[in-house]
This record gives sequence, structure tokens and C-alpha cells, in this order.
Amino acid sequence: MNKQYAVFGLGSFGTSVALTLDSFGCDVIAVDKSQERIQEIADNVSYAVCADLVNSDAILNLGLKHIDVAVVATSESLEVSILATIISKELGIPHVIAKATDELHATILRKVGADAIVFPERDMGNWLAKKLVSKSYTDWIELSDEYSLAHISTPNRWSGKTLTELGVREKYAVNVVGILLNKDLDIKVDPNEPLPHGSTLVVVGSNSSLKILKEME
Repeated sequence: MNKQYAVFGLGSFGTSVALTLDSFGCDVIAVDKSQERIQEIADNVSYAVCADLVNSDAILNLGLKHIDVAVVATSESLEVSILATIISKELGIPHVIAKATDELHATILRKVGADAIVFPERDMGNWLAKKLVSKSYTDWIELSDEYSLAHISTPNRWSGKTLTELGVREKYAVNVVGILLNKDLDIKVDPNEPLPHGSTLVVVGSNSSLKILKEME
């Protein structure tokens, strides 16, 4: 039986986590207070529900007792991420991973029960920098036998168009998790922002899908 995951908060990071888990065949419950975000992801995860994370009763009533891992991805406020972490532990979820904005935030999240802390912007930046100066730098990193992360030069005909307009996820079954431009990496990918000319896309997907995109470079 597949592990079950809950993702709280569907900003760029949370959405990327939820969609990537789903692409690996995992059962994913996505939770956000924005009905618009829920509608955007509803067809791509096992279950998407609109709920305010500061409403503890609403979260407790979602039926999350059998979740194996919770990802507290919200960046709305310190209060919200703390409350979501506390509720996840109260539900008995074995492993809670929480997103932090700084070390103080991380310390508080650990104290209220987070099992692991992630700093998406910092970690992705560190990873990329190490890859750029490493002799083993590659633009294709295998995540499993079937899925990889790749750097794809934004096709010229995509420049100036949005990911939503291009239908990248629907047409190519991949998730864009970052955009690299002039050595600056942005993982807060807005699907409605035009893609910059000369940029590089950080993409996660099946090897067959990535090969198709590679041929478009």
C-alpha cells in the first residue's frame, strides 16, 4: 500500500511537493484555504480540500489519522505553520516536515513537534551552487528508475508565454519547480508569469517526458 501524504499550504513549494508526490503514484491530500488553489490542483491529487489552517477543528475533522507524512508548506504566517505542525502531531502523524523561513522559525517548529525542517529557497540555492562548481555537474539527476530532475533551456517559442498558457503540465506531464535566470534561481514559480527569454527551467518528470522536452531545446 502506498504511503499517504498530506500537504498543508499550496503556494509554489507546497504545490510542487504535492504534484511531484502524485507523479510518483503517492496518495496525496492537499489542503489550502484558497478555493482557487484547490480547484487548480484538484484533478492532480487524490483529494484536495479547502480549509483554513488556523481553524484547528476544521483540520481535525479532515480524517487525516492514517496519513504517514505531513508536509507543512504554508508560508502564510509563523502562527499558521506552528498551528499546522501542532495539529499534525496531535493527529498522530508519524513524520511531520515543516517549511521554515529562518533559523528562529525552525527552532520554534522543532519545539512544537516538527520531525524535519526544510528551507526550500536556501537548500535549492545551495544545491545548485554546489552543482555548478562540481566537476560532476550534470543537468540530469535521476530520482528513481523512472523519474528525474533536469535543467531544460526554455524553448524560444515558450519565451514570453506562461506555463498556464502553454499547458506544460497537461501536455508534457512534468512539473516546473524552478526557473534559473542570470545565475538567480527562483523556486516560487508563478504559472501565470511569462517565461523570461534565455532562462532555464528546473523540471521534474518521467524520463520519457523529459527527453521530449530536451529535444525542444
